Amino acid sequence: MTLSLKSVAIAGALSLAASTAMAQDVTWRVPTSVPEGSPFYVNFLERFADNTEMLTDGAVEIQPFGAGILVPALQVYDGVRDGITEAGHSTPSYLVNQNPINAIFSGFPGGMGPEAYVTWIYEGGGKDLLQEIRSEDGFKSLIVGIGASEIMAHANKPIRTAEDLKGLKYRTSGPWAEVMKDYFGAVPTVVPPGEIYTLLERKGVDAIEWATPSANLPEGFHEAAPYIITPGVHQPTFLWEVVVKQETWDALDDALKPKLEAAAELTTLQSLMNFYDGDMKAMETFRASKAEVIELDAAFQDELEAAGIDWIKKKAEAEKAEGRPRMSEMLAEYLAYEDRWTAQSGYLIRNGN
Repeated sequence: MTLSLKSVAIAGALSLAASTAMAQDVTWRVPTSVPEGSPFYVNFLERFADNTEMLTDGAVEIQPFGAGILVPALQVYDGVRDGITEAGHSTPSYLVNQNPINAIFSGFPGGMGPEAYVTWIYEGGGKDLLQEIRSEDGFKSLIVGIGASEIMAHANKPIRTAEDLKGLKYRTSGPWAEVMKDYFGAVPTVVPPGEIYTLLERKGVDAIEWATPSANLPEGFHEAAPYIITPGVHQPTFLWEVVVKQETWDALDDALKPKLEAAAELTTLQSLMNFYDGDMKAMETFRASKAEVIELDAAFQDELEAAGIDWIKKKAEAEKAEGRPRMSEMLAEYLAYEDRWTAQSGYLIRNGN
């Protein structure tokens, strides 16, 4: 073999070795807070895994795990912090009781709907504010899911007025649970997602809220309870994220970081469109079922939204009084963007009511 041919052969072997080394260079086990196969699992986490594989050419492998396999459903953030897993997939809603600043990113009554919210996150600075919060816990946040509006309740009792909420045993979480308890006299309870259907069917609760129409449909809630309450005033939209320790993120090759960021953003936008399409079809199924769809009148919706805004403002002021002003400052930015959107979005054509 000539020297030049030897050089080509060596270069080719080195290139192949480098390519092979990068094929599965990074593996993250990523537990989530929902059961394997649920719409959030498929639409958010599995989609993120596929997009990551595609955009990194296989250099990063995301291994999804359903709730309870690696860590308990409501302890995903703790699992990452404690080093049990490399990353975790969950929602700020499950952190509100630990730190109320998470309510800004959980979706709350009176807050932005998905159209305005996704714009605020990616163009209005919301993503950077969320990262600021996560940095305090030593996390890097990758937003991998923003959802459409939810079903307010699948219920064993009709809900049409504030009076119907008094004493209502209601499976919920996050800001809505506190609004229900403090403003309307309901009795909220939190259970992991996998236990919701049985609780509703056996009338362990009067009502449950879980997710969007298309996420609720395969759970069969409309078969377990005779009433479906809309619109999703309680959760106009919501956000899920993958978190990793900052040191884990920093250890990544710099060339991979923007690819992971792109995979996360692509996942968010794809999954939101998927919800819009799937929710429309799910509502058709609900309306054709034996369950009665109750749409709250405008005055009651306004009452619920006003309570939500009052609740989160008081939370922010209480935090400020304790020497933690950042929630108040972030909330002011959020509400200013919402007001701007409301004032200037009338030019948009929207179909339906």
